[in-house]
Amino acid sequence: MALSSDDRQAILELAARYNHAIDSGNGAAWAATFTDDGVFDSPQAVVEGNEALIGFAAAFPTQVPGARHWTNNHVIDGDGDAATHTCYLNLMSVEGGAKIVITGIYNDELAKKDGAWRFTRRKVSVDG
Repeated sequence: MALSSDDRQAILELAARYNHAIDSGNGAAWAATFTDDGVFDSPQAVVEGNEALIGFAAAFPTQVPGARHWTNNHVIDGDGDAATHTCYLNLMSVEGGAKIVITGIYNDELAKKDGAWRFTRRKVSVDG
């Protein structure tokens, strides 16, 4: 069965919760956007599992002070309890004046477990 509009909205809200959590260094909330065995895959690190995800996000604000993740051009496909999601990423910093830190693309795999969508794998590819 194709994804419902409620499923699509839930995935967009998941992406927004992810952004807010990592920007504020809320490791537990950020890890909660992933499945327990979820993987965050970036050029800097591959982070896997709940405890490692919590630690990564908790430290993020010290790495990028004033971080603001901004995502757009969301494309969601799926069927039943599995989906893919792709969107553009603009990572900005508002520390000392707004500036773009990186741009890139997220390519996501998601699963719906216990009625909630979570990332099973989130891969970020940065531009240039």
